[in-house]
Amino acid sequence: MRLSDPLSTAFRLTEAHKSALRTLGITNLKDLLYHFPSRYEQAGCEAAIAGLTPGQEVVLVGTLERLETKKSWQRRVPVSEGYLRDQSGRIKLRWFNQPYIAKMYMDGTLVRASGRVTGSPEKLYLANPQLQKIAATEVGLFSKASIDSEQKNSMEKSGLPGAGDPRTFSESFFAENAPSEFFAIYPESRGVTSLWFRHAIAKILHEPLLEKIEDPIPAAILKKYNLPTLGAALVWVHRPERLKDAEAARKRFAFEEIFFIQLARARERLQLAREQSFTIDATSSDVQKFIAAFPFAATRAQKRAIEIILKDMQSGRPMSRLLEGDVGSGKTAVAATALCATVGMRPAGQKVGTLQAAYMAPTEILAKQHFESFIKYFEHAPINIGLITGSGCYKFPSKISREKSTPISRTQLLKWVANGEIPILIGTHALIEKKVIFKHLALVVIDEQHRFGTAQRKKLMQKETRVPHLLSMTATPIPRTLALTIYGDLDLTLLDEMPPGRKPIITEIVKKEGREQAYEKIRKELVVGRQAYVICPRIDEPDPDKAFALQAKSVKAEAARLKKEIFPEYEIDILHSKMTPKEKDSVMEKFSKHEVDILVATSVVEVGVNVENATVMFIEGAERFGLAQLHQLRGRVVRSTHQAYCYLFAESRGEAVLKRLRALSTAKNGFELAEQDLLQRGPGQLGGGKQWGISDIGMEALRNLKLVEAARTEALALISNDESFAKHPVLGQELATRAAQFHFE
Repeated sequence: MRLSDPLSTAFRLTEAHKSALRTLGITNLKDLLYHFPSRYEQAGCEAAIAGLTPGQEVVLVGTLERLETKKSWQRRVPVSEGYLRDQSGRIKLRWFNQPYIAKMYMDGTLVRASGRVTGSPEKLYLANPQLQKIAATEVGLFSKASIDSEQKNSMEKSGLPGAGDPRTFSESFFAENAPSEFFAIYPESRGVTSLWFRHAIAKILHEPLLEKIEDPIPAAILKKYNLPTLGAALVWVHRPERLKDAEAARKRFAFEEIFFIQLARARERLQLAREQSFTIDATSSDVQKFIAAFPFAATRAQKRAIEIILKDMQSGRPMSRLLEGDVGSGKTAVAATALCATVGMRPAGQKVGTLQAAYMAPTEILAKQHFESFIKYFEHAPINIGLITGSGCYKFPSKISREKSTPISRTQLLKWVANGEIPILIGTHALIEKKVIFKHLALVVIDEQHRFGTAQRKKLMQKETRVPHLLSMTATPIPRTLALTIYGDLDLTLLDEMPPGRKPIITEIVKKEGREQAYEKIRKELVVGRQAYVICPRIDEPDPDKAFALQAKSVKAEAARLKKEIFPEYEIDILHSKMTPKEKDSVMEKFSKHEVDILVATSVVEVGVNVENATVMFIEGAERFGLAQLHQLRGRVVRSTHQAYCYLFAESRGEAVLKRLRALSTAKNGFELAEQDLLQRGPGQLGGGKQWGISDIGMEALRNLKLVEAARTEALALISNDESFAKHPVLGQELATRAAQFHFE
């Protein structure tokens, strides 16, 4: 038996098993061993239903009865309900917004239910309990008498350990399960349960398989950080005798995953450092003159960032830097200065022409806004600026007027870019098309770094024989652990200061009875000529016949309601992701010109919508957004020196939800909020493990700054001493295998 063997070589799998395992991404024995438990439960700690009191956290064992899906009478959200019965009585089970629960379990199914007892002493129920199908053998302390022939037959048919064993079924079961006092609870899919995983993994662990596995992490590193070996960690994570063992195993796997990511990033940094780039040595007087022309006074943070960036580009080695700044901190001005320094240089050995710069934005709206911004920055300089998007191309200045831009054909724009006549080209993904060829591309600026995949960034960087400098920017607050891991190949610069005159945004959580008051506060802003955003989680109303539909406010219905019932005297329009680029541009242009007073939109406005006159935002279903995203959204109304307001309305009134939302009014900046989001909701909410190719256990590591820094330190040291992995061949092979998983899209 080898780790690369498909599951079918070890188990008799039904079609239901195969489908469920494929859904979970499990195809071979290694995948199965690396499918780690999400939590553990202790055997024999179940409570009886009789005698329960409100507020208790309990584990109950019993059979399910009368499961059904209905709509709650007040909020009309889907609710699954049923009962759990044991020998002492029965209790109601209730799940909100989980209609599928009633379809997953049949009456009479034996389960372990864990959750909080809620309700009054007369009408108790278990709120949103976690269910786990169990065998009769798992009730209490593994009572042998409870194993019946029906259970034995069903498990033998599934190909689990114990089937065909010369010992009796119960003997093999106890031999394999008795050592551990804890039950591993795994992420499941319809067709495979935690029980299936426990038995399947027990079978693998009893094979002499782990003895053949070579540990890729050097023994010296394991010893230094007191981490278990790979074999020990695999046993401890699945079948711990103590929770301390499981924690040690998870720590080892978390370190391992971050360590390999850091190795890949460290090697990229080392390889990039050997490349030649353009030497951009802008004169101090030219830079100061450009900064002095800003329509505002540059902050100390901006000046510091500009100094660091210009020093990087002066070295002749490729700059690779991430500029992270809160919404409204002035990143665009910093980027414009870097562009100014670049296009002010002649190509080596030439007396005419300039070096070129490319600026890539994630949306057409944002690309066009930057085009307009750069026109203002460079309107007094003899610089041609181009814009290329999927819907058209533009050039500044036009032949007719030095103050205006003009639409041009894509062919003409590409011709001018190729011969160097357009030094600055702004665009969306259209920039990375093969037809876009630069003559001397010396600087690449990528706005909203997290919205582009590594492959897209590399395509743009490879448009020049010499490696251009790279300046990535993001307004999405990133915790230090995440930045060190995901963007480990980039140097980090923070803009941690806001322009003078900006007032802190006033953020309020709106209670159900306070909605009308919030509308009146919005009205006061509209009366004095300001504009407002209303953010909704959905585009269309949910289908009332679909129990699975997300029950939340929709853009279209809310816009109609606001116009009819609340703000009939004001112009209201909508913006969402299903609209065409032309439709979006039309709406945003009307909003920018104040032809629209209230814009009802989805989170599509999170990035790149800058309307200085908009000072108030009302967010429906605020609990459905992460703190960092909410901070991004409300940043749309902090674009001027006017006082800004943000009103948060949450459908859920739970204390955890309110606590999370209150952080928006207490945190000093977006970076502090991102750290709180990391602690409260987990790192997956910052963009998702799937987005970066990191597993759940790897994402857990991002809560631990010391672990991330340790993995980074060891990776940098190892790569600098053994880049080819001659001393660590197993480590090199494992890194090559994992490299394909690090997509970071």
